[in-house]
Amino acid sequence: MTQDPPAPVCPRHPGRVAYVRCQRCDRPVCPECQVPSPVGVHCVDCARQAQGRRRGPRTILGGRPSANAMVTKALIAACAAVGLIQLVMPLVTSRFAFFPALALDEPWRFVTTAFLHASPVHLAFNMWALWVCGSVLEPVLGRWRFTALYGLSAVGGSTAIFLLSSPASSSWFTLTVGASGAVFGLFAALFVIQRRFGRDTSAIVGLLAINLVISVLGSGISWQGHLGGLLTGAAVSAVFAWAPRDRRGVYAVGGCVIVGALLVALVALRAMLV
Repeated sequence: MTQDPPAPVCPRHPGRVAYVRCQRCDRPVCPECQVPSPVGVHCVDCARQAQGRRRGPRTILGGRPSANAMVTKALIAACAAVGLIQLVMPLVTSRFAFFPALALDEPWRFVTTAFLHASPVHLAFNMWALWVCGSVLEPVLGRWRFTALYGLSAVGGSTAIFLLSSPASSSWFTLTVGASGAVFGLFAALFVIQRRFGRDTSAIVGLLAINLVISVLGSGISWQGHLGGLLTGAAVSAVFAWAPRDRRGVYAVGGCVIVGALLVALVALRAMLV
């Protein structure tokens, strides 16, 4: 006389008979362990594995959505905090501002100058521009792409000042401060991305034209830094905007590395000619 096979039991609850099976692994699953799916049910383990492999939502440029502009807010807070420190300790400005004559010996000045400002009005204008541009770009690019764009544009502005200064001129011994180079990089990114997707660019073109005229005609304004930030931001955002859809991450990282390496190479080349 043959015996009936034992009733299938849930692996997670051996005391429970389960005749329903997981559509992925074919193991029995009791009602408590059943996870509904478009076709049948999955067990808890298979559902977790599938969730781990599933990519999160992406923006049109491949970044992770960032609705709260956290990086933009952090940059504004950092610049505001440094501005207060400048009021209390004025020597901070000369220690961290960009100074072509000391740029090679103190390379951190290429970056730190973007957190310093010449006056509260200067700070307020740049932070307003940073908020306007950042609140639009960061949700589209994602946090790391936006951070890379901002940082490289800031360094690009300092690099242009270094390249276009001469030891024989007063510009070689002039302190430069401000996030304007980085902000001009964001202006360029707005133009490039809007152009990429066929949107109206007249507003950003007008804004850029006005600021470029002010940069050239205004006194005490570093047009070199603005130009360097503008060109760097345009290059970085072009990589982000035109990267192939299925390899956006690779192109974005590679493009940022190449732009950063090019800036370092330009500084090295200028150093050999000093």
